[in-house]
Amino acid sequence: MKMRKSMTAAAVALLIATAAFAGGEGLEIGDEALMTDVQMKNVDSSMVSIGEAAGEKGLLVIFTCNQCPWVKAWEERMAALGNEYAEMGVGTIMINSNDPAVSSEDSYEEMQRRAEQRGFGFPYVVDATSDVARAYDAKVTPEAFLFDADGKLVYHGTIDDNSRKPDEVQQRYLRDALAALVAGEEIATKETKSLGCTIKFRK
Repeated sequence: MKMRKSMTAAAVALLIATAAFAGGEGLEIGDEALMTDVQMKNVDSSMVSIGEAAGEKGLLVIFTCNQCPWVKAWEERMAALGNEYAEMGVGTIMINSNDPAVSSEDSYEEMQRRAEQRGFGFPYVVDATSDVARAYDAKVTPEAFLFDADGKLVYHGTIDDNSRKPDEVQQRYLRDALAALVAGEEIATKETKSLGCTIKFRK
């Protein structure tokens, strides 16, 4: 009996440890944005939270990085969407949760260079503990979360259906979701599979 109790306790402890390592359970459509008050260092050295980045019509959160080939392929399109929809009332914040110890290309200095090179007109911040990505259960870069004016998730997933060949894109999932949000219309495709490189979580 004592052995059985001991095994049960060990199993519970293992489950708790596994859950902590795996991070949050993620968000479903209609859920509210998480960790909106956490201050993160922007490429201009200011501190910015997810909540502060929101616009009056909504907020686009993209987990991204510097070194991933998928990110590099989509980066110009992501920058264009962020800059364009900022003028329509949708704020954007890009978050780098990768551990720069895994890849030096994910350093803060490289983030600054990338933001200037691509003309980011919105915050690009460091998730210094990777806990924001864990809370959102973000798995890859890039991974987009679009919230409406009430902070409710209305789209989650990838950018479009062709990272490598912009001229051959057939489904502009994120752009279509943004357009529908701004127009006050129903978003046709609310979820898609996120494609990219796995996030290199900090320990």
